[in-house]
Amino acid sequence: MLARLWSSGRGLPRGLLGLGLAVAAARAVEDHSEGERDRKERGAYRLAIERSRELLRRVKDEVGTPGIVVGVSVDGEAIWVEGLGFADVENRVPCTPESVMRVASISKSLTMAAIAKLWEEGKLDLDVPVQKYVPEFPEKDFEGEKVTLTTRLLVSHLSGIRHYEKDVEKIRKKLSKKSLPEGSTEKQAQETETEKAKPDSDTKELSKTGEQKNRTLEPEEFYIKEKFDSVIDSLELFKNDPLVFKPGTQFLYSTHAWTLLSAVVERASGKKFVDYMVQMFRELGMKNTVPEEHEPIIYNRARFYNFNKKKRLVNTPYVDNSCKWAGGGFLSTVSDLLTFGNVLLYSYQAKANSQILPGYLKSDTISMVWRQVPNTEMSWDKEGKYAMGWGVVERKLDFGQCKHQRHYVSHTGGAVGASSVLLILPEEDDHSRFSNLEERPPKGVVVTIVANMQGTGLNSTALKIALEFEKDKMKSS
Repeated sequence: MLARLWSSGRGLPRGLLGLGLAVAAARAVEDHSEGERDRKERGAYRLAIERSRELLRRVKDEVGTPGIVVGVSVDGEAIWVEGLGFADVENRVPCTPESVMRVASISKSLTMAAIAKLWEEGKLDLDVPVQKYVPEFPEKDFEGEKVTLTTRLLVSHLSGIRHYEKDVEKIRKKLSKKSLPEGSTEKQAQETETEKAKPDSDTKELSKTGEQKNRTLEPEEFYIKEKFDSVIDSLELFKNDPLVFKPGTQFLYSTHAWTLLSAVVERASGKKFVDYMVQMFRELGMKNTVPEEHEPIIYNRARFYNFNKKKRLVNTPYVDNSCKWAGGGFLSTVSDLLTFGNVLLYSYQAKANSQILPGYLKSDTISMVWRQVPNTEMSWDKEGKYAMGWGVVERKLDFGQCKHQRHYVSHTGGAVGASSVLLILPEEDDHSRFSNLEERPPKGVVVTIVANMQGTGLNSTALKIALEFEKDKMKSS
């Protein structure tokens, strides 16, 4: 009724009608200006979008993923979000920006934000034994010596807790081969190369029934179907197993370590882990990021695929990720992941100043989280090292006109029938200038890609796309 009165002018004072028309006109101009600005902004990145789309199509064809979705933001604004292929092959449902997929180990980066927040609030000490928070986890020893497991060691994969492989001696043998000293025999070197050449558990083929083709090479825990009622219950999978090495001395990527971290978060926050994470997602504006559960209806949820031994596309077997919420159990969209990346980039660049809003986390906190940790590795990029829930590549420029290695952070993910990456490329300028509204953060490029096919390496593709957009940004500035 009111809208009709405004439109006709009947029943309203002339002055009020004039004010209403002026407001409407101002809004129309503002909307037009915003739309025009959006068009110009996307026009500035037209070539980057075209080049990146062609690259993504090539990657899709090369690995054979049914569907793939990409999202790119520049300085906090989403510039390109697009889906290629199918989210559901059987029902011909196309991938869209709203497609919900497994983010796999990007869950570790999401959980790290929760850990960092609890640390800032003084609710979580990174350096006390985890038994302070989780007494259900037994104290450990290594070679007869009592050792201490801390949250700081767990978030950097330095705890010695195993991954999916249960055979601890087998893991130790693999680690020893990996670090062969100079002067090793040719036979030892060949054995090492053979071991490296074996595909990861994430990339094994499935049989025509969708089950594992070779269980001797593929850890069964990757395909767990059991539902766990709590994160404490899920500790039963590994809590009584021996440590692979003395904590802090070696690096072993471990999703189980993050299951223990979920219990730490639960006790430190006083809330169930999933409830605490969902609360954080809502605070950050991530409306489509949820724990993966089988029963709930989740709109736009994709299906997940792999190839059988005949190279035919098959549905992956049912799995239950309640045993590893923190390490690989969340679903999300590229839009939500862009939001998360920009929240962290803003926090990283926003110095304490009354003229701009504070970040969700303090700048010094993000600097700590994104600082490379000694004795670690970044398996998806040999240029980097692991930090705290993130892989980090530092800026490096040794010689003029030679390779300029950019500083960026990323995390990849590989789950049953899914692959993912989230990469943040901060602007190289001095961020201390971000102290007023004219030059407010975030400044940089965020790229995320999700696919419904396992074993799809996406980090190098994400980096190439980020550099394409940065190149066009520099041209337009």
